[in-house]
Amino acid sequence: MELRTFNDLQLSALMLGTAQFGLPYGVANKKGQPSQREVCEILACAYDGGVNCLDTAAGYGESEQVIGKALAELGIADEMIVVTKVHFLADDLSSAAADAIVEESVVRSLRYLRLESLPICFFHRAENACYLDSLLKLKERGLIGCIGCSVLTPEEALTLLQEKGIEAMQVAASLLDHRFQRAHVLDAARNRQVACFVRSIYLQGLLLMLEADIPDELRQVIPIRRQLQTLSQQAGLEMSALAIRYVLGLRGVTCAVIGAESVEQMRSNLALFSTLPLPTEMMQEIEEIVPALSDQILLPNRWSMRMPDAVPAGR
Repeated sequence: MELRTFNDLQLSALMLGTAQFGLPYGVANKKGQPSQREVCEILACAYDGGVNCLDTAAGYGESEQVIGKALAELGIADEMIVVTKVHFLADDLSSAAADAIVEESVVRSLRYLRLESLPICFFHRAENACYLDSLLKLKERGLIGCIGCSVLTPEEALTLLQEKGIEAMQVAASLLDHRFQRAHVLDAARNRQVACFVRSIYLQGLLLMLEADIPDELRQVIPIRRQLQTLSQQAGLEMSALAIRYVLGLRGVTCAVIGAESVEQMRSNLALFSTLPLPTEMMQEIEEIVPALSDQILLPNRWSMRMPDAVPAGR
């Protein structure tokens, strides 16, 4: 597994997404939440394949508790770099209130994950970056290593790149979603030495699910998906391979966040990450095929079939 440098960390190119460990996550999810035993098997497979980083969040149901228990059982807690996100905060908090809520969220994450310090801690949404000082205070105390933020839009990302305290961002990119590269976010982040962790590579399964199973509200992607499938077939690739190799071909990507609901999926993902990025001409062909799609398609939090939003602690 290729390693990517971020500050003093060496991160595997594949960062295992774990929302499904705590929630029945994704529009294509038909299996539901894996058991604790299945999570242990997935994490063991990932670790054996060279994966050394995980993405989770306080808002992902039981994910942090499940991960903490599994890493302890496997004896690899010291060898996995965990990225988590604090609970979503209201937008009208005083500095003291924000400090208290953020600290409570971080301390709870540390307890659930069974860690003494969070290697990387994110805000779950860009609007919470107004409370950046709250995370910086915890970083000064050694409870946090690096600070970042998950963003929904290129405009949010470009604004956050002006903040000196932001060291990493999580953005979306896929065969269907070219918003961040078209807005030159990845280039700007690379120039500022800000890590980019890319999520939604399969767009919660929308790229890979059977055409008949695509919800009515998302069916406008079908003609575009068919063109991408034709390109994939002509290149002798599965759609999953095309999707991952496309993202790995984007300059400025530090890690690609991919989830797995089973050991079989984990093994498949590991195999795909052993391949090379797509040739430049194929990257360009994909970008010519895919138009600028609406946020209603590209933002899963606007779908009727979606995971719950992260909410403030105690709600």
